[in-house]
Amino acid sequence: TGRSAPDRGQSVFDGEDITGRSPAAIARKGVSRSFQSMNLFDDYTAADNVLVALPEVRGRGFDVVHDLAGDSACADRAADVLARVGLAGKERIAARRLSYGERRALEIGVALAARPRLLFLDEPTAGLGADGTARLADLIAEIKRHVTVVVIEHDMRFLFGLADRIFVIQWGQVIAEGAAAQLAENPWVRRSALGVLA
Repeated sequence: TGRSAPDRGQSVFDGEDITGRSPAAIARKGVSRSFQSMNLFDDYTAADNVLVALPEVRGRGFDVVHDLAGDSACADRAADVLARVGLAGKERIAARRLSYGERRALEIGVALAARPRLLFLDEPTAGLGADGTARLADLIAEIKRHVTVVVIEHDMRFLFGLADRIFVIQWGQVIAEGAAAQLAENPWVRRSALGVLA
């Protein structure tokens, strides 16, 4: 996503080398992300958090509040995004007043507001209990019907139940890859704690 420069190799998206491009340039290509440590505007409402991520709003520059006065189309798009992530009816609630699981959903909503073709989710289950993780799995299962999703995650049970393809990485090296059923047959995975989950 451009936040860290690679040590070597290149990043190719949709046939184009995007290595070394700024995060903003990569986002304009259709790549979005959420963060392991949530990155929300806590004093602003859920709707405002989503509004500032809409492409038509980002293109307006810094006078967002003035520009959005009376823009019902943008407000409707923000409400649609919030409904998609399970936050319908919470548009006017400040982000800081949402539960932890709702804040996770809001951050994914902010990433989706950019209308990405590729969505990265960094440790989305971090800090969630069993119920929150189950709701998040349902949300990501729905999102991946429309958007390519890459999840970086340590909760293997969550991944094995959700992912089409899994890459197990240790010390920067891919040591196993495939569908959950294939990984269940991998000797390294069988010897590790992951094999219990496969």
